[in-house]
Amino acid sequence: MDHPAYETLELVADGRVLHVRLNRPEVRNAFNGAVVAELSAAFARIDADPDVHVVVLSGNGKSFSAGADLGWMTEQAGLPEEENQRGADEMARMFLAIARCSKPVVARIHGHALGGGTGLTAAVDCAIATEDTLFGLTEVKLGIVPAVISPFVMQKIGAGRSRTLFLTGERFDGREAERIGLVHRAVPADQLDAEVARVVHELCTAGPAALGSAKKLIQAVDGLSLEEAIPVTSRWIAKLRATPEAREGMTAFLEKRKASWIDS
Repeated sequence: MDHPAYETLELVADGRVLHVRLNRPEVRNAFNGAVVAELSAAFARIDADPDVHVVVLSGNGKSFSAGADLGWMTEQAGLPEEENQRGADEMARMFLAIARCSKPVVARIHGHALGGGTGLTAAVDCAIATEDTLFGLTEVKLGIVPAVISPFVMQKIGAGRSRTLFLTGERFDGREAERIGLVHRAVPADQLDAEVARVVHELCTAGPAALGSAKKLIQAVDGLSLEEAIPVTSRWIAKLRATPEAREGMTAFLEKRKASWIDS
């Protein structure tokens, strides 16, 4: 599937890997209404694109994302209540489009990932950051709160850690982000691309349908008791292992060859 050109994003395909790059480097990739609309549209197309196996989300320039553009936020605040509410809802649904994408989304994070940038970090499946990346839920410093990103952040780091970070607005580095579970791994800056490539390679050796199923499985099982989970999970594997992809994967393993979806 061909993807259109965007004003605030740069999309580059590398085989089955699609790189989605925030492209407002002059403002550290802060997002405004155009970014919100284009990310939502791009991920809707990605979700339906059979040629995309893995998505890598990153930011051009010196930072991943400094969060919401304050000029745009000020404009939103001055709108009539209904329009103000609509803009906030559209921003929340942008994060949801990334989190619910059927393809695995890996984030390459460097520089600053503040406010909404921390929210983007929480919305992806696997975040790889440099050790010196600056994160922070800094909204309270501006007299607001991290409202629309709160469900995504709390799902990653829990309510306990959120209670401190939402209130203090303090900044923390990539090493701390890894410790609290916000990012999968924090590495020295010169190892960032290699680590992202390693994770992408692992994802590309997995069955495409299995990856989407694994994401849905987490959503379905999260919050269930062990007893409640048994009928859900037993039906899940019974149905999935009968699919052509599963049969190919298991047969390839037994025959000691690569599965058909793995590049030679």
